[in-house]
Amino acid sequence: MTIDWANFTPWSALAGGLLIGLATGIFVLFNGRIAGISGLLGSLLNPKASGRLDSLLFIVGILLAPALWLLFAELPQVEMQVGPLGLIIAGLLVGFGARMGAGCTSGHGICGLSRLSPRSLFATLSFMATGFATVFVVRHLIGA
Repeated sequence: MTIDWANFTPWSALAGGLLIGLATGIFVLFNGRIAGISGLLGSLLNPKASGRLDSLLFIVGILLAPALWLLFAELPQVEMQVGPLGLIIAGLLVGFGARMGAGCTSGHGICGLSRLSPRSLFATLSFMATGFATVFVVRHLIGA
């Protein structure tokens, strides 16, 4: 493994991590709810859910963040190495996994681990191991 030192940006990554932690902490303090994106999005799709406005504002903030970033720097170049069918399949698998695991990476990995939840630790270890295994199979065994 080599590090591309010219494009290595630890300070922006650290700032992003701090902002994510701050946002999720403020959300739970003021709303009493976890800022898991799958749960917030699910509450928007459920007309009987409470806190729909909070969920909407949080998700809008996530979507507007790249526009705010553009005031200070260029967005990083995105390179997709899979076609539209692969993206659709991946999205469906991630959605299925989030529903099956009763939460997503943000709900379990950020909010749950910070609360020292054993269930979130198991979920995070499970989806990380699955991701590692998937990359290994796709890149080294299938050769895609």
